[in-house]
Amino acid sequence: METQLDYSDILIVPRHSSVNSRSEVDLMRVNMGRIPWSGVPIVAANMATIGTLEMAEALAKSMWLTCLHKHYTAAEILSLSRDGQYFSAPTIGLDTTSRETFRQVMEKRNDFKFVCIDVANGYIDNFSELVYNIRREYGDRVNIIAGNVVTPEGVRLLCKAGADFIKVGIGPGSACTTRKMTGVGFPQFSAVQMCVKEARQIPGLSGIVADGGCVHPGDVSKAFAAGAQMVMLGGMLAGHDEAGGWEFDYTTNTMVPTFYGMASEHAMQTHYNQRNHYRAAEGKRVVIEQKGPVENTVREIMGGVRSACTYVGAKNLDELSKNSDFIKVNRQYNTAFGD
Repeated sequence: METQLDYSDILIVPRHSSVNSRSEVDLMRVNMGRIPWSGVPIVAANMATIGTLEMAEALAKSMWLTCLHKHYTAAEILSLSRDGQYFSAPTIGLDTTSRETFRQVMEKRNDFKFVCIDVANGYIDNFSELVYNIRREYGDRVNIIAGNVVTPEGVRLLCKAGADFIKVGIGPGSACTTRKMTGVGFPQFSAVQMCVKEARQIPGLSGIVADGGCVHPGDVSKAFAAGAQMVMLGGMLAGHDEAGGWEFDYTTNTMVPTFYGMASEHAMQTHYNQRNHYRAAEGKRVVIEQKGPVENTVREIMGGVRSACTYVGAKNLDELSKNSDFIKVNRQYNTAFGD
């Protein structure tokens, strides 16, 4: 049994570089997908506290993509500006409500280039059938991001169903307790590497979305270096002014930002007012620090990725993947004065 690796287990090895400045690095990807889209391929996750309309408008200014959470109405989704729509994606789950909302959105003129089809377990037959049906109904109008899976088998399943981009990640998220509750998952760096290798052998598949497990900007760099076409972030974007989840704290008489997994007890009670008796919660809710406008974090993340590119002689994200070698480590940085 071979040991598999998370982002914290590896470092990118520096090499000779003719890229002398971060300003020389271009983080854009151009004409991605069967429906051409151009932008910076960093994605806000479709979580209730992350994939908000306010987040979409804010991140559009930096040309990031936002996968909206599935609890908006069609009117709310269509209220986004043209840029907000171009740089965001409605989300569909296995429920009929989100699919009907998406149908209503697609009945109207819009600038959406993506739809996110999301479920925790991307291996089940019902999910492949859903992806297939969305491809059949709307596939010539939007790119389909579907997931989550963590193995080559999962990549093949969702590609066959009609996905353009496949979300990879089971259990790595900071608000996810799937691995603790079920014992199921796969270390994220190895999962991304393995799924990227499979995806590159499938004609017509646009690529892998590395979903979850990023704690620092360097982890975003590692995901791109592993070959991900896009990197999806949740916890790193939590607590900002544009995020959701702000709740009243009776001990301090102030509003505080919270962050919770979409399979948590809190999410089930908030969005469905119930938890089915046959399931256990696989997420948690945490109160986090206030971080101010998200643009500050966006600059930090993009600056970190640009810097990683200069260390390996890469002028863009494709070259970052081609030029990166990795080493396994037992400690990735000095924690003498904290994290």
